[in-house]
Amino acid sequence: MNRIRALALCVAAIAMPAAGAAEEGARQLVKLPEPMRQHLLANMRDHLAAINEIQQLLGSGGFQRAADVAEKRLGMSSLEGHGASHMAAFMPKAMQDIGTQMHKAASQFALVAQEAGADGNAQRAIGSLAKVTAQCVACHAAYRTH
Repeated sequence: MNRIRALALCVAAIAMPAAGAAEEGARQLVKLPEPMRQHLLANMRDHLAAINEIQQLLGSGGFQRAADVAEKRLGMSSLEGHGASHMAAFMPKAMQDIGTQMHKAASQFALVAQEAGADGNAQRAIGSLAKVTAQCVACHAAYRTH
């Protein structure tokens, strides 16, 4: 349970500036039309909420439900619902790649979480979830929208 709490604190830290974080000017500004910027921000808030829900589910042994949340809200099958195809044209290629890797990592996590439900290996699921949040950290370290 302590590992899950520690992971929750790490994810919460994504939303806060870290000591020694890059200056705003060091992150590449991605200019989006305002409605698209708001859409992107709403997607990211939902991603964070989904990760929080996943952590709660892992903490209570709800591996299958965690897998479902991951795939439906973060995984590759979530792309259409997030409007990814119309957003991608406004993003630098490297930013697109980070996003794609995050969605792929979430789909992979969903599989690992299902396996954890069968074999009880929560550590493997937590490690797999960290690969999702690593993409979030990478993107937020490199890009900004305002």
